[in-house]
Amino acid sequence: MASSSTSTPLQNIYYERKVATARPCYICKRPTETVLATLKTEDFLYTCDGHLSDPGFASPIAPPPSNSGPSPEDIRKVIADYHAREAKKASPTEKDAKESPQGSKNDTEGKDKSKSVNPGAEKSPAHSVDLSNMSNLPVSTASPPSTHRKYALHRQIFDMRRAEIKRKEQGVKAKEVSKGLPQVPRGAF
Repeated sequence: MASSSTSTPLQNIYYERKVATARPCYICKRPTETVLATLKTEDFLYTCDGHLSDPGFASPIAPPPSNSGPSPEDIRKVIADYHAREAKKASPTEKDAKESPQGSKNDTEGKDKSKSVNPGAEKSPAHSVDLSNMSNLPVSTASPPSTHRKYALHRQIFDMRRAEIKRKEQGVKAKEVSKGLPQVPRGAF
């Protein structure tokens, strides 16, 4: 009968975390507050800060490069969309001005002057709004920066951890199976 592990396979990605109480280091048994733990805390081990710099124990995993802001292509798209919307807004107002009855030329000239002044005035606040939207874009799309450093254990250390976890699981299974077995006779011959 093949035994299958109920837990997910352990991945060799550990996150460095600090704890309040010091525990003995996994390697040298000195008290330490640094813990290496998997993402779902399936496995964890206390380790000294000195061991984290030792390539024979663990090596840091570099975080993926993050974009500091939107790409130039994204900026061009946003600007093009903005100009297209502004053009659509401007075209109905021009049609309304042409369709309206022209009662006095002074009123239409005043409207034209206000239109010529307003587009320039509208563009500067609109550009500042557009820039503020762009400055908010990277913040909303980017994931929050990870405060914990990632490490990969050396393959022999990782194999030791995996074997230890497997041994614990087998011990738990053995206790469960032994509960169903009959007791050993304790009487004298």
